[in-house]
Amino acid sequence: MNRANLEILSEKVGEKLHFKTGVGGGCIADSSIVESESGKKYFLKQGCAEGMFSCEANGLREIQKSNTIKTPHVITEGGDYLLMELIDQGRKTPEAMYNFGKAFGQMHRTTHVMFGFYEDNYIGATPQENTKLDTWLDFYFIHRLLFQYKLIEKNGYLTSELKSKFKHIESKLPAILSGSEEEPALLHGDLWAGNYLIDSKGQAVLIDPAVYFGHREADLAMTKLFGGFSPEFYEGYNDFSALPEGCLYRENIYLLYHVFNHLNLFGTGYYSQAVSLMNSYL
Repeated sequence: MNRANLEILSEKVGEKLHFKTGVGGGCIADSSIVESESGKKYFLKQGCAEGMFSCEANGLREIQKSNTIKTPHVITEGGDYLLMELIDQGRKTPEAMYNFGKAFGQMHRTTHVMFGFYEDNYIGATPQENTKLDTWLDFYFIHRLLFQYKLIEKNGYLTSELKSKFKHIESKLPAILSGSEEEPALLHGDLWAGNYLIDSKGQAVLIDPAVYFGHREADLAMTKLFGGFSPEFYEGYNDFSALPEGCLYRENIYLLYHVFNHLNLFGTGYYSQAVSLMNSYL
C-alpha cells in the first residue's frame, strides 16, 4: 500500500498504521493485514474497480443490520480501499457448521416487500443489477440470467447451441419456478466456501457479499457449486427453516447464473457446465 493511503487510514483509526503482511487467496482484490502502534490488527483490501468496496461495505452492513449472523465490522472504506476488523479464525467443527446453517436460515427470515436492493453491486468482478421488481420470476430472468446472457454475447462466447438452449430455458422458467413463491429474503448472494469464516469462538462470519433480496433457494444452491458445505450446515438450516418442495429440482437454474458469470469472468472452461445445467431442464 502506498504511503499516502496508509496515512489516510491512520487518520481514520486515530493511530499510526503499518503494513504487516500480505494475504493470499483473493482473485479480485489485493489483501493484507495492517497493524496499529498499539498492536491492533485490521484486514485491508485494495485494488478493485471504483465503487466495488463501497458496495461490499454496504452489503456487510445490511447483513449486520439483520442481527442474525456475524460479519467483519467495517472500519472505513474509500474508492480504492476497504478496512475491516480482522477475524481470528477457528475450526470448522460439525457444531460450528450446524450453528452456521441455523444462523443462515435466520438471516433469510429478514424480508422485504420487493426483490432487489437499493443499489446495484457486484458478483465477483461482474456488475450485478438489483433494480427492484415485484416478482421473483421477472427479477431472476431479467437481472440475473438475461443480464449474464447478454454479457456472454458481448464477450464473444455465444454459440448457436447456447442461444437455442437459453431460449428454451426462457420459455420453461415459469414452470421451473412454479410453486416456490416466497417473500423476498435477505441473501448473501455469493456464498461459496471462500466467502465465510468460522471465528475463534466457533461463530460463522460472512464475507465478500453480493447482497440483495431474492429467493433463499438461490443462496443455498450457490453453496453447492464447488462441492457443497458439510452435511451439518444443511441439517442446521433445514432444522430452522426448511426449503419448499422441489428445491433440489430448482438448484440447477440457480447455479446457471453463477456458471454464466464464471464463463464471462474466466472463459470457455465453464461453457460445457453451462450447457449441462440447461440440458437438465430440456
